[in-house]
Amino acid sequence: SSSLQVRRQPGGPLPPAAAGIGVVNGDLLAKEEEYKRLNAELEAKTEKLVRQAEEVMVSQQEILSRPVSVQTKSCEDNRQRGPLCPEVSSLTHSHAKLANKKKCASMLTTQNRPYPGSKGKRTTSSSKIRNLEVQSADDVAVLEDCIGFSLAKTINKIEEKLERGGLPACLDDDIIPSLGNEIGAEAQIRFLKAKLRVMQEELDSVVCECRKKDDENQTLKSQLKGTEEENTRLQRTVSMQHSQTEKYKMLSQEANRKSEELQQEVIALEKELENLKRVQKQVATSQSATEVRLNRALEEAERYKVELNKLKQSNKDASNQELKTIEELKTENKKLQKQKGELMTGFKKQLKLIDILKRQKMHIEAAKMLSFTEEEFMKALEWGN
Repeated sequence: SSSLQVRRQPGGPLPPAAAGIGVVNGDLLAKEEEYKRLNAELEAKTEKLVRQAEEVMVSQQEILSRPVSVQTKSCEDNRQRGPLCPEVSSLTHSHAKLANKKKCASMLTTQNRPYPGSKGKRTTSSSKIRNLEVQSADDVAVLEDCIGFSLAKTINKIEEKLERGGLPACLDDDIIPSLGNEIGAEAQIRFLKAKLRVMQEELDSVVCECRKKDDENQTLKSQLKGTEEENTRLQRTVSMQHSQTEKYKMLSQEANRKSEELQQEVIALEKELENLKRVQKQVATSQSATEVRLNRALEEAERYKVELNKLKQSNKDASNQELKTIEELKTENKKLQKQKGELMTGFKKQLKLIDILKRQKMHIEAAKMLSFTEEEFMKALEWGN
């Protein structure tokens, strides 16, 4: 904001402070639109993940509903394909995507991440189904801690569908499931849980970013408010000085008018004096009679001269006072302009410092994320093996 400004005429250009406010508001609107777009993308990813989870659960239910002979054949096919199934590859991709997220999101979700237990063989297919339900219930309990996350309801619906499906009638509790079928089911469960974790971490990352941007917006609003108050105060000062200047101009005009009137009177008196001198020459014979009148006229002329000198001196003093006042106003104006330049320089330096700090923070977070990515990738490989 400028330190000294005259009031803007109607239809004139906006002051620099108003233009700066418009630019800040435009930036805030652009950021808000970007956040809305990111939120829409996140909702679309969430819906896609829910559909994939439902498809995986339906396919798992179909596998469990098949006869024993069909399951044995599927196990042989799984052995031929090898231990790394598409679900495990998808899990690895999900962990790679997880490593690119913010540190705040990873800190929030690492505490809620369940640790894998021992991978012993299960004795019956009914125990496998019960174990699947327990793991789904654990995932639901973890997700319910996050406020506003809608995947908990979806998991509850999937769990209710699984419970309504019941156990397959063709399976016997004494039959030991084959190794390939068990590995496929566990891989699908891990895939589903990893997908849920990734979406939870994405949501936490976006929430953390939104809070950070809200804090920045509040800081900018407070700075904008302070700038507007300073601008208002300076405008009041300018208007007051403008009124004082107008007052001094009126006084100066009045003094000039009086000075012109006195000059006209002096001219008239000089003419009268000349007339008196001419009369004195004409009535030289009657000098004794007119001498008194001449002396009186001379005294009056001297008095008028004294008064004229006094008026000239007073006019000179008034002019000097006006010049002094104008110089003081100019000095004050220069001082305010200098203060304005210092304020703008400080504000620009603060903006540059904020930009540098943001870049340093981004580099530090990127370095931390790189180490976090290597650890998660090694864990994913060990888990897949």
